[in-house]
Amino acid sequence: MPTFARTVLAPITVEVSAGALARLPELLVDARISAGGRVAVALGPGLGETIATELDHLPDATVHTVKPGSLASARDLAGRLRDDHRVDALVGIGGGKLLDTAKFAATELGLPMVSVATSLAHDGLASPTASLERDGVSVSYGVHPPLAVLADLDFIRRAPVGQLRSGIGDALTNLSAVADWQLSHDVNGEAIDGLAVAIARSGAEAVLRHPGTVSDDGFLTSLAYALVQGGLAMGMAGSSRPCSGGCHEISHALDVLHPGLASHGEQGAVGALVCTWLRGDEALFSELSAAMGRHGLPRTAAELGLTTAELATAVAYAPRTRPGRYTILEHRELDSVALERHLTEMMHELD
Repeated sequence: MPTFARTVLAPITVEVSAGALARLPELLVDARISAGGRVAVALGPGLGETIATELDHLPDATVHTVKPGSLASARDLAGRLRDDHRVDALVGIGGGKLLDTAKFAATELGLPMVSVATSLAHDGLASPTASLERDGVSVSYGVHPPLAVLADLDFIRRAPVGQLRSGIGDALTNLSAVADWQLSHDVNGEAIDGLAVAIARSGAEAVLRHPGTVSDDGFLTSLAYALVQGGLAMGMAGSSRPCSGGCHEISHALDVLHPGLASHGEQGAVGALVCTWLRGDEALFSELSAAMGRHGLPRTAAELGLTTAELATAVAYAPRTRPGRYTILEHRELDSVALERHLTEMMHELD
């Protein structure tokens, strides 16, 4: 029997606006997530203390402060909630690490999870994955995506500019990732999901061509929606393919060879620029370079704090980070000497 439709796990509600946090009780009721407001709220240290004072409109909520970002903290949060049978849902309020921690804990317990973003550092707002540290290594875990997503511009405006640049970079990498996916489809016959590609690409293109800056609510809104679209695309594809290609391989390689160099999104954007150059896509390279420069993202080895040779070594190492994934890096099979030559030419183009 032919299939005429498919079911996609997606948030019931997505809202990007100033004051979104204040509308959380209304969302819980309208979306039938928690009619009585009996929810657990996970907050991180620092900003979490400020947010806690704004939760008077959720008098029946239990607030849990966690140190986010590790598998241990996610399991600790799940343990605290396991015996509380009054809780209808878990609300995570914070940045990417906090949301990933809450997504993992909610999945462990089978609880609906609401994501309230106070920064835009990566596409974890609505993604079906959680990146958590285990034994000093970042590991990606499959989780249930949030049932609802709120992005509060009042908090996002106050986020460190480095976090916003990371989010911009993470959104822009989708353009290189979908090109790598298409390449693998053309060369190896890998199945490709056209709808996931369209969703990931359209959000990234909105960020690529938006004339605003991180001080502009219009731009921040486009960025938030792009990151949500990236998470949705991954859920539709059943993998990270729409958002992760050679660009992310390069970022992971930099994490291995030069830990703490830059944010994941910034490194990924440099990776996307390198992959686009190696792909020979002059039009996208020009647009990508211009957008990265406009928002203050690093574009060259020197701006990352590396020599061209060091970056070439990382690019040569990159395919080892994702065995079995086919991207422009695997397709070209260039050694570090050839890559250094290509990167030198790329740097001259950027001058």
